[in-house]
Amino acid sequence: MKKIRLGVNIDHVATVRNARGEVHPDPIIAAKFLINVGVDSITIHLREDRRHIKDLDAKKICLLKKVPVNLEISTNNNIVDIALKIKPDFICIVPENRNEITTEGGLNLKRNATKIKKIISIFKKKKIRTSLFINPNISDIKISKNLNVDCVEIHTGRLSNLVKSGKNYQNELNKIKKCSIIASNLGLDVHAGHGLDYKTTKILAKINTIKEFNIGHFIIGESIFFGLKKVVKKFKNIIK
Repeated sequence: MKKIRLGVNIDHVATVRNARGEVHPDPIIAAKFLINVGVDSITIHLREDRRHIKDLDAKKICLLKKVPVNLEISTNNNIVDIALKIKPDFICIVPENRNEITTEGGLNLKRNATKIKKIISIFKKKKIRTSLFINPNISDIKISKNLNVDCVEIHTGRLSNLVKSGKNYQNELNKIKKCSIIASNLGLDVHAGHGLDYKTTKILAKINTIKEFNIGHFIIGESIFFGLKKVVKKFKNIIK
């Protein structure tokens, strides 16, 4: 039986903390707690505007080492330099727009391939695993392979929105499944993330080639009512 990994994005623990400009709740404590209740990795996004995770948060979380830390970054030179200094277990390059509330889609690989390839090469020399956050299309899978990344994270936002609104999601699901299979056949590790909740994760968990789900906003939001331990356990049961 395959083991599907659960990664938890803790950005929004920092969002709550920053709302008061104080030190509580501490994302480092959240990371430690999540590790103790069995998550397989921790994800943080060090945004250019530092709207949630701060530099010191990222540094401390990357020192935990009990589970892999996935650091999401843009192609901004300053952010890349910081990532190289704090040495996460792996990085995921994501598109970033300061006017967006959250990441709204995958990378434009055709436009940014040269810069991304250079960044990937730098991290590989430091033995840091690399991933790209991409839309579910075959072209991006093939470009990702050519850019020499270790894995891809498929953007599931459109699927999630279709499911939540009660609309037909089969075409989008088929796209994700097809891309996941092709990526896996090319030797890429396949992750999925964005907008996931219990229902959408259950749908996607049937795709055997998806090896990891990265979920943040829903888990942190749901934990307000039910607690992190219970929410994580429910997701682990869904994907097992």
